[in-house]
Amino acid sequence: MAVLVDTNVLIFSVQAHHIWHEASKKAIKAVLASGEPVFVLPQNVAEFWNACTRPADRNGLGLSSHEADSRLTDLERIVTVLHDTPAVYAQWRKLLAAYEVKGVQVHDARIAAAMQVHGIRSLLTYNPRGFRRFEGIIAVRPDEAAQPGMN
Repeated sequence: MAVLVDTNVLIFSVQAHHIWHEASKKAIKAVLASGEPVFVLPQNVAEFWNACTRPADRNGLGLSSHEADSRLTDLERIVTVLHDTPAVYAQWRKLLAAYEVKGVQVHDARIAAAMQVHGIRSLLTYNPRGFRRFEGIIAVRPDEAAQPGMN
């Protein structure tokens, strides 16, 4: 079964000194080794770029645009970017109303909508709680990803 990798896992996988760096890298490798397709969304790419290029004193990695581009190119070699469709927008709007989504939770709802439209059930994330409400989404923490039954 296909797996979507959430932005937080992508960011920690390139943040060498973060406590979750190794777990993030191992989880991505485990999913890739399973032979299942591994995806990200344009939203994940935008959030990844934002975090990479945001100054370190503002909770970013402080990378140059060139460095961020290099990291993103490396990621694009191992994952597939699923593109947005009109159906993703329509599903996102349905989820916003159905689940009374508010504030920053709109971003998680958009990821859930894209997963539903593209038929992806498994999400590798450090924020499984943010996705529990959405039908058909199985959110798994990276430290659980190597365990049988992840996808």
